[in-house]
Amino acid sequence: MKSTREQLNIIDAYQEMGSFRAAARLCGVSDRTVKRVVERQAAGGPWVRPQRQGARNTDPVMGLIEEKVRQTDGRISAKRLLPKVQVAGYTGSARNLRRAVARAKSSWRRQRRSYRPWLPTPGDCLAMDWTPLDGGLQLFCAVLCWSRYRFVRFAGDQKLETTLALLAECLEEMGGVPAKVLTDRMGCLKAGVVANQVVPQVDYLRFAVHFGFQPDFCEAHDPEGAYFS
Repeated sequence: MKSTREQLNIIDAYQEMGSFRAAARLCGVSDRTVKRVVERQAAGGPWVRPQRQGARNTDPVMGLIEEKVRQTDGRISAKRLLPKVQVAGYTGSARNLRRAVARAKSSWRRQRRSYRPWLPTPGDCLAMDWTPLDGGLQLFCAVLCWSRYRFVRFAGDQKLETTLALLAECLEEMGGVPAKVLTDRMGCLKAGVVANQVVPQVDYLRFAVHFGFQPDFCEAHDPEGAYFS
């Protein structure tokens, strides 16, 4: 679509030359473009192309397109997406799909989360978590966010007593206590959730007060919202 300035130049060239072909050569466009711009001006405008009215053939699969764009952080291509939308019932052209993907990516870029680097400081934060392994074995891991010091132990369960015992062993091995201990919303460490804020289990709270650190929890269903993200 030509800009308003380009359209005015085309109209000036046509009025001076009196020929679609001559104006097209002067402005570096096609004869049809000159004709379209001149006819639009003669009809009183508008200078911009009217918005498309009615439904697009990509509308039924637009939800799938937007979801795939979100999952891939706007990196998926229309070529990769074409087989998926065809399975979902899309029968349009690849060109229309590219346009729909471009619109979805543009919308995603406007609303996606912006990031800034998190710079941990010494003694500020210890992150810990459990990971289940084969055979019922459980892996406990704690990491000092600044130095990347790791404490790893195996256990048979993820109970509160086991978690606190391993955390105490970790602090003893490190020879110090961080300002915060960050976890996900472990069921053994929380008493409940109020206004999306975790209420620590009373024994865990006593443990934290005894050692002198602040319990911290990640946001629900938002791993990117963690303290160290």
